[in-house]
Amino acid sequence: MTEPEKRPAAETGPAAFVPRRITGPVLMGVVPGQPLAVVHRAAELAHSLGVKLICAYVDVTSYLAGGPDGGGARPIDPDGIDDDVEGISAAIAERLREALDGSGVEWSFVTLAGEPARALGRLAESIAASVIVVGTRERGLGARFEELLVGSVAVHLTHRQHRPVLVVPLAPQPKPRPKEGH
Repeated sequence: MTEPEKRPAAETGPAAFVPRRITGPVLMGVVPGQPLAVVHRAAELAHSLGVKLICAYVDVTSYLAGGPDGGGARPIDPDGIDDDVEGISAAIAERLREALDGSGVEWSFVTLAGEPARALGRLAESIAASVIVVGTRERGLGARFEELLVGSVAVHLTHRQHRPVLVVPLAPQPKPRPKEGH
């Protein structure tokens, strides 16, 4: 039996796949109170790829105002907002600092405005992110109602842009085990 002929990848045809090194940062969507499992998974991925981790919180009570200077974020209802966006952002940044400082992963935190999937997609495009990491929602009636109203960020992301989306499951429900003797 003869050994198969070895040919360089360039000679295998125009449709040959040539892998490239991933260099874009990992973008992680963060929400207040999010379990650290999402942060840890995103940090492990960024570390494994040797890229930066960018953590982004999207303030849904604000929108991006257009204009030549970008306009910045504006509240949807300036009189009806009692949320402390700066305080929420500061608390998230502090929690990330506690979880990531000393890990060896280079990371940063940004606050965005608007609809979460669109805001994360815009940021991913502008930073040439290699992957977007989000967590699933906690179980419960409130989470289900919210998902009915605004939909799943992960589903919207997978339908609106070309990057891979890694969805980290939170508190999966264990499968019921069959009883012995049945």
